[in-house]
Amino acid sequence: MLEGIGKWLSRYLSQPLKSASIQAPVEIEQLRACMKPGDVLLIDGNTRISTAIKYLTQSTWSHAALYVGNACEEVGGGPYGLIEADINDGVRRVGLETYAGQHCRICRPVGLGPEERQALIDYATQRLGNCYDLRNVIDLVRYLMPTPPVPVHWRRKMLALGSGDPTRAICSTLIAEAFQSIRYPILPRIAVAQSLGPGHQEFEVLYPRHFSYFVPRDFDVSPYFLIIKPTLDINFDHRQLIWGGEPSMSSLKNEAG
Repeated sequence: MLEGIGKWLSRYLSQPLKSASIQAPVEIEQLRACMKPGDVLLIDGNTRISTAIKYLTQSTWSHAALYVGNACEEVGGGPYGLIEADINDGVRRVGLETYAGQHCRICRPVGLGPEERQALIDYATQRLGNCYDLRNVIDLVRYLMPTPPVPVHWRRKMLALGSGDPTRAICSTLIAEAFQSIRYPILPRIAVAQSLGPGHQEFEVLYPRHFSYFVPRDFDVSPYFLIIKPTLDINFDHRQLIWGGEPSMSSLKNEAG
């Protein structure tokens, strides 16, 4: 019975909402031209659960997916594939067109070698088909309230609250685990240590955070990922833009409404 309720909740939370985002959508052709295997695609999202995640993380982004190109193309999604953890379907491979008409951003890890990039993709593809136990209903019920009255410093912890696998499906656990498997930093804890040699020189030591605490915005704010905006990456020239008239007060009121 609990599993049935969990499935119903996951379908309900995944339903799109009207006017859930006011951000400009990205053209799929622009994404295809910009993305490279190993990139992380951040998605604004337009569902009930997206609204809650963006509120809890104080971010524009509610979802993240790993771009794998044509890797494992035989399982679906076409030559421009993404691997993601979905609340309904578990770990799956989808095409870029899945997020047509949505606001997106590309986060690119800097300095990955070919072997590291392949190991990253292999880690994600080996988890295709993993499903999540929806019997842990408490992990889903918290998202029924789009903007729960939770203090700011508790909001991120609320995403990791609970012991059920739906938490892992909703958060960026899969991608965080993949990057940590090749020891690539996202937002590690940094401590200063001193060498034992002459001069006692100081150096930084990085400690990985537990993967269950990562959320989509962490790839955006990480100092180790390059932010790629597709609209600017393809020969953007502001001189070629076609402008209309100056905004009037009536148009401003319509936008506000």
